[in-house]
Amino acid sequence: MKQERVTINDHFWNYYRDLVKNVMIPYQWRVLNDEENIATSGKTSYYATEKSHALENLRIAAGLTNGEFHGQWFQDSDVYKWLEAAAYVLGGSEDQGLRQRVDQVIDLIAAAQQDDGYLDTYFQLKEPTRKLQHVAKSHELYCMGHYIEAGCALYQAIDSQKALDIAVKMADFIDAHFGPEEGKLHGYPGHPEIELALMKLADTTQNEKYLKLAAYMVNTRGTQPNFFTEQLQTTAAKEESYWGGKEPALGYFQADVPVREIEMAEGHAVRMVYLLTGMAHVARETHDQSLQAACERLYHDIVDRQMYVTGGVGATANGEAFTFDNDLPNDTAYAETCASCGMVFFLKQMLENQPDAQYADVMERELFNGTISGMALDGQHFFYVNPLEVDPVSCAMDPNKHHVLPTRPTWLACACCPPNLARLLSSLDRYVYTVHGDTVYLDQFISSQLVLDNGVQVEQQSNYPWDGQVTITVTAPQATDMALGIRMPEWCHGAVRLTENGVAVPYEMQRGYMVLAGTYEATTTYVLDLPMQAEQVTANPAVKADIGKVALQRGPIVYCLEEVDNGPHLPWVTLSPDAQLTAVTDESSLSIPFKAIETVGKRLPVAATGYVARNATPVNLRFVPYFAWANRMVGEMLVWVKQR
Repeated sequence: MKQERVTINDHFWNYYRDLVKNVMIPYQWRVLNDEENIATSGKTSYYATEKSHALENLRIAAGLTNGEFHGQWFQDSDVYKWLEAAAYVLGGSEDQGLRQRVDQVIDLIAAAQQDDGYLDTYFQLKEPTRKLQHVAKSHELYCMGHYIEAGCALYQAIDSQKALDIAVKMADFIDAHFGPEEGKLHGYPGHPEIELALMKLADTTQNEKYLKLAAYMVNTRGTQPNFFTEQLQTTAAKEESYWGGKEPALGYFQADVPVREIEMAEGHAVRMVYLLTGMAHVARETHDQSLQAACERLYHDIVDRQMYVTGGVGATANGEAFTFDNDLPNDTAYAETCASCGMVFFLKQMLENQPDAQYADVMERELFNGTISGMALDGQHFFYVNPLEVDPVSCAMDPNKHHVLPTRPTWLACACCPPNLARLLSSLDRYVYTVHGDTVYLDQFISSQLVLDNGVQVEQQSNYPWDGQVTITVTAPQATDMALGIRMPEWCHGAVRLTENGVAVPYEMQRGYMVLAGTYEATTTYVLDLPMQAEQVTANPAVKADIGKVALQRGPIVYCLEEVDNGPHLPWVTLSPDAQLTAVTDESSLSIPFKAIETVGKRLPVAATGYVARNATPVNLRFVPYFAWANRMVGEMLVWVKQR
């Protein structure tokens, strides 16, 4: 069996997917086309201080206009991610206006691409003699990888042969310059991305050449002689105009040792998870068990020791990087939105390799918490960094927190996150189910319909994540032997009920899934009841920042306190272990209906003279979903609360 089509019709996710289609994509188009006034006073280096110029760079490279390159040296990738998101939207609905814009951009990219397949407007316009001379830093392969992803998506969604031809021409250029053969660069990208893109191209074209190139880059990375070290001694400039200063250590690029020898997640977080995405895909297609084992080891290091309760990864602003096990500070957390998106990409590849509910559990944590917190509910303001504790005064005055913003800007100086989130949300249908052999796995409880190539349909309906009851219907046009694997969520601690016509259904637990195997014919309907109560969760005691603290979670949703509901000085609030937690429906205070959690805690009053009085007083507390913070007013926010 193979997955043929998934259609999402989910109350929660429809809001976000409609936001992408109707607000984010048009807004980001105006930004990329310099039609939106995004310039700010530049409170920190994270705020945009000039217009994007991304499409204009392509026009100049195509010879359609005159001018100079502006923006980040990887600015092209913003256009390509927008294009990929647009492809997914067009694959699910008719939109003539968007289709015309997409076709215009495809034509523009084709005109800007050089005859040999190379395309990078920074180097074409500003440093034409420096192509592929400093691959550790240049982002050339990163940008082209993002276009290749977009080209594959456009071909699959709207049958654009031209878009795919550009991608193939681009990949052929890379293949002509990288590989084990004499005269080629025996190397790999500084920012992993091309590996996972080549694997998508190999799947799309069924051309094994791209699989071999992706596998070569994965397997060569970090080997001796070291490619980055050699380029630094030969063609690389010590002071590139786009990235001056000291050369990062090889571990920053995950290139200090071969990938199978990387013991723990290291270096730049987005690079790490993008690399893992490519590694997992290569491992599956080449049946490489040692590479799969490396992916599993690094998965556990990230999830067990270097991931926030929100799913955020990459703890430090210094290099946007992983640090060391259990180092998870809250008020200086980095947790880049792109890193959470990248975790979803990685986890999907791991599920394709081996259905295991642990991967789907973490994916759920990322989807409901780590990713969408990077965008305001209006679809026009964005976080790059996703902290777990915020004090606006501290953000403004403490230089160690210059990266922590108390409100989302309209755009970012480095704008990789907004279009990355758009392409993830618009392709959400790819993350709901996994089909392995004759088993359909329900990885995410998202109201949707799956159509298989044998005509079987699997449908689920629910009010998830606010309600734990899920109705699952299997419709088979003829007798079909198959199995259904329903994830048992890791957050679910009560008695789970799975019934058919009110009668309990026996199932076998396999790697965290409730598996129902048999012959399906006509229509079979199951009702899954997952007990969903608010609870206090604690961190690993090795996480020093969270000792003596608790966070609230209900189902897959992590909660936080905001000053707008609870007043200032949130760190002085405490909860008792037996505090009664009540979930209440709120349909008015935010643009999306949600369940808040109300309880009674205590607050230590701050005396006028500056010392803290010892007598705490009861206080009514209201927790809101973490993804929805910073949508009402600028104020304090807190995820981890002291336990009394």
